[in-house]
Amino acid sequence: MPLFQARVFVNLRPSVLDPAGEATRSAAIKLGVDGISKLRVGKAIHVELEASDENEARIKLEFLSDRLLANPVIENWTLEFISS
Repeated sequence: MPLFQARVFVNLRPSVLDPAGEATRSAAIKLGVDGISKLRVGKAIHVELEASDENEARIKLEFLSDRLLANPVIENWTLEFISS
């Protein structure tokens, strides 16, 4: 069975406050990096899974993203397959 590699990017929705992003932006300014007007923190999840084809892999990954990897109330996610 083929092995598929993908990344799921999870980010807070634009309307949700991001205290970690603000703390990171503030720290960057203290380090002397100016000009950052906005900084938001998210996460990237790397997944390898077996599936019969890319469509089945996509269905599995979308299910995981909706139910486990992201909180759909406050987060958005995107899926990206990685070419081997």
